[in-house]
Amino acid sequence: VAVTHNGLAPLLATHVERLGAGPTSRVLQFASPSFDASVWEMCMGLLSGATFVLAGKEALAPGDPLADTIARHGVTHVTLPPPVLAAVPAGALASVETLVVAGDATTPELVASWSAGRRMINAYGPTETTVCATMSAPLAGDGRVPPIGGPITDTGVHVLDDGLRPVDTGVIGELYVSGASLARGYLGRPDLSAQRFVACPFGEPGARMYRTGDLVERTPGGDLVFHGRADT
Repeated sequence: VAVTHNGLAPLLATHVERLGAGPTSRVLQFASPSFDASVWEMCMGLLSGATFVLAGKEALAPGDPLADTIARHGVTHVTLPPPVLAAVPAGALASVETLVVAGDATTPELVASWSAGRRMINAYGPTETTVCATMSAPLAGDGRVPPIGGPITDTGVHVLDDGLRPVDTGVIGELYVSGASLARGYLGRPDLSAQRFVACPFGEPGARMYRTGDLVERTPGGDLVFHGRADT
């Protein structure tokens, strides 16, 4: 995926404005550098002026090792896949002020266990949109399915039917993403790029949007709720 530097600006703005990242923050790099989530973490840790916390593979193992690493370094901002968070011992993460879950579906039970006393966010986004496209408001353990929220800075989201027409609130459609974070396409794959990066009828002439292949619905409050893949 040919991602440009332009996509980092919306990420950084989102980290600072919505996640409170800054010079007093301590951001953990949990994701492998081979995974796009590492770009999210590096952007938050290095470009916001925060302290960027690095640890070895053993120290990041899910469960007690990860919890001990977070406590020892006073990590305030961490992004974890839901299965990894589920393996963290109850009552850990006392230093964490902002907890982002991403990369897999988050359950109401997980939110109920970890949202109290901190900002817990559900984030969503494919590599083709420079890692992140939407983000929830701070979650509360109210038993509802956690939404993936709304678009991050300088990003547009469109819930469309097969004819690229917007669907009504509460109706499931396919999610398309537009805005500054879109990748150029797939390197050396003009055919696939043309299939997934299509003309955006909701923007300026020449604007594009990315067809995610994910199904969502928009709630009356404007949040998006994930409903799986369109190709399954």
